[in-house]
Amino acid sequence: MTNRTLESNWVRNIVLFLSSQTTSLFGSSLVQYAMMWHVTLTTKSGLMMTLYIICGFIPTFILSPIAGVWADRYDRKKLIVIADGMIAFATLILAILFLLGYQQIWLLFVMAAVRAFGAGIQTPAVGAILPQIVPKDKLTKVNGINGSIQAIMMFVAPMASAGLLSISSIEIIFFIDVITAALAIVMLLTLVKVSVHEKALEQQTTSYFSDFKEGLLYVKNHAFLKSFFIFFAVFFLLMAPVSFLTPLQVARTFGDDVWRLTAIEIAFSIGMMLGGVVIAIWGGFRNKIKTLALTGIIMGACTIALGVPTNFWIYLTYMAVFGVAMPIFNTPATVLLQEKVEEHYMGRVFGVMGMISTSMMPLGMLVFGPLSDMVRIEWLLLGTGLAIIILAFFLSKNKVLLTAGEPTTEETASSV
Repeated sequence: MTNRTLESNWVRNIVLFLSSQTTSLFGSSLVQYAMMWHVTLTTKSGLMMTLYIICGFIPTFILSPIAGVWADRYDRKKLIVIADGMIAFATLILAILFLLGYQQIWLLFVMAAVRAFGAGIQTPAVGAILPQIVPKDKLTKVNGINGSIQAIMMFVAPMASAGLLSISSIEIIFFIDVITAALAIVMLLTLVKVSVHEKALEQQTTSYFSDFKEGLLYVKNHAFLKSFFIFFAVFFLLMAPVSFLTPLQVARTFGDDVWRLTAIEIAFSIGMMLGGVVIAIWGGFRNKIKTLALTGIIMGACTIALGVPTNFWIYLTYMAVFGVAMPIFNTPATVLLQEKVEEHYMGRVFGVMGMISTSMMPLGMLVFGPLSDMVRIEWLLLGTGLAIIILAFFLSKNKVLLTAGEPTTEETASSV
């Protein structure tokens, strides 16, 4: 990334950009919670939850490598607009079908797949566009603030979704999502100014496959990225039960009331808000890998604690602590990619990251989901929690990653 790619008024741009993304995220979160709860409370089946989750991840996995190439070849802002618009249109169609009385569960599975398809386009573009707007020494702070904003949305959205479901129907939530997506698109197109990156301005002389292959070779030949992605592949695999089976665990153990499902999301979101503030102010340890290792151990310990649910309110406390650790873990991981990857490979690298994150959890759920109908979810949480702690310990000893985790020249200069 060169200074030329940064906008001179970057603060205004990042505020407007994050505002547009937050607007879109709010509507998307309302729909996400409404659909997930509908499937959970209607079926109470680990297998059905697995099918829903797979529908919500596999399209992103398939599309991520292609979308990563797009994010390096084309205007990233336009790609974000296209993704938001596609999701909004699909949501509008779903709302109309529900109003007409077609309310089968499989329609929600299809909608989860469409939203995942849009996310597959959007995620690499958003990850790659931030370093175009934000100076490198400010990436940790901005990503931390963004994490807090997302946590606030996760805090507000389940309460708003539950409130709306209690006084209206799920169709109303679908329409709200369409409106928020439209507002986000207008804001992004008219207010946010981002220069088109250099590769997108060039005449493209290579094929998509060649660009994708070049991106994979870049990862393969980059010692840090190879080790980084192996760690995250195992990490996401182990995170599947705590990420997706805890609502089912709560419904089975404490009761199938909507307020309980709302409560665990709120507790997690409050924790994420606090964690986002902490990482934005603190910035983490001098070496980012040490921050990842510590928070990995905390998340593993919380996973084990969630596997011993003696009291619902204590359960919520563990969920909140898990939420605190999440942005303190995610932020340095994202910043490491944004700092270490060359600008014209940024989209493809985030595409590979998206491919890993969206494939490992469904693979995990293919095992843990059906297993949760035969084995207590608590046992799954105990086993994976211990494995996460062991993985975090090995992360803290990896010399390649520790070297990459050292602060950049810009960060060192800004801290003096």
